[in-house]
Amino acid sequence: MFAATLVLVLKRPKNIGIGYVAIAGAVVSLALGTIDLESVLIVWGIVWNATFTFIAIIIISILFDEAGVFKYAALKIARFAGGNGVKLFLSIIILGSAISAIFANDGTALILTPIVYEILTSLKFPKKTVIPFIMATGFIADSASLPLPVSNLVNIVSTTYFKISFNSYAREMIIPDLVSIAASILILWLYYRKSIPSKYEAEDLEDPWKAVREPHIFKIALPTIIVLIAAYSIGGYYNVPIAFVAMSAAMLVLLLSHFRSNIDLFKVIREAPWQIVLFSFGMYLVVFGLGREGFTFLISVLLIHISALPGPLKIILSGYLFSTMAAGMNNLPSVMQGALSIAAIHGGSSLIYSNVIGNDIGPKFTPIGSLATLLWLYALNRKKGVTITYAYYMKVGFIIALPVLTLTLLSLWVETAI
Repeated sequence: MFAATLVLVLKRPKNIGIGYVAIAGAVVSLALGTIDLESVLIVWGIVWNATFTFIAIIIISILFDEAGVFKYAALKIARFAGGNGVKLFLSIIILGSAISAIFANDGTALILTPIVYEILTSLKFPKKTVIPFIMATGFIADSASLPLPVSNLVNIVSTTYFKISFNSYAREMIIPDLVSIAASILILWLYYRKSIPSKYEAEDLEDPWKAVREPHIFKIALPTIIVLIAAYSIGGYYNVPIAFVAMSAAMLVLLLSHFRSNIDLFKVIREAPWQIVLFSFGMYLVVFGLGREGFTFLISVLLIHISALPGPLKIILSGYLFSTMAAGMNNLPSVMQGALSIAAIHGGSSLIYSNVIGNDIGPKFTPIGSLATLLWLYALNRKKGVTITYAYYMKVGFIIALPVLTLTLLSLWVETAI
């Protein structure tokens, strides 16, 4: 059932939404008996926090995007780079890292990708020089999504399942995240250095202030981000679910947008990626059924053998295993399977965080590995100017993701060994 659902998600016959396909797969699994109503309740108990947090963060992201916040930031860093192509390349990666940390990897893929493309085309960059920037934006969306529980749905699922607080998670993952970002910058630059232009005409860029369409919402963006992160941290001490904080912030920004801006709120709600919500829940159910048929047991056995290995091999090889699962089945159902398998063998925190890293970075091996990549490809297809084939993506993804993944897992081992 899982294989059939995944094929239909990729093929999308008659352009049926991926969410509807995944839900259909879950309904068929229910009819065949691979899952039951109790399974639905178990899965919902695992993913509800991630689901509502994702909806809230994406709505806030779309509102800020409508106000011009992200385009303003992108134009600012493009001007800051001062016509230096390498500096622009690095600045866009750093901006993408910041957006991924706060607004999740899907926010970077959905919002920053078209803005970067628009800026590069306004600078009249040829296609050969556009691709490095676009690939870097897509890559950093996932590889920089480690630092906070809200940075990736994978992180929220893991912290919810294992009852890890916001602050505890952030303390453990800040170092691996910085290593992942640094490794991503280095390897992306090494791979694309000959294609990055040395100079560009910075004066051709639009005035950043002209990108601001709703000044009132623009002005509250930074204070909202600061208060939101503080609320996550304080809520972590009192075991307040992240979704409660994120949904409260989303409602506040929606109300302010209604009374203090001309943003079409119905358009914002309509454009929220509801298909992703349906897709994630449907695929969770389908893969939960796969786990009941013996897949969870198989992964648990593999983890028992890997856990017996000395030194960093335990973390590195378990990370490779979780990455392979994510690349093959998508990281959302994969992280749940990883969590269930770790719990079955009473695995420690190193396996829990290895599961997170593997499912955050490992999806870059294939286009189906993460929803952020699917959103990124969707954003590119709408622009019609740059085509990234699956073959090209997988080649570059393997070359770049493998060393980034390995170095990040090594940093986790060093951190746990100290």
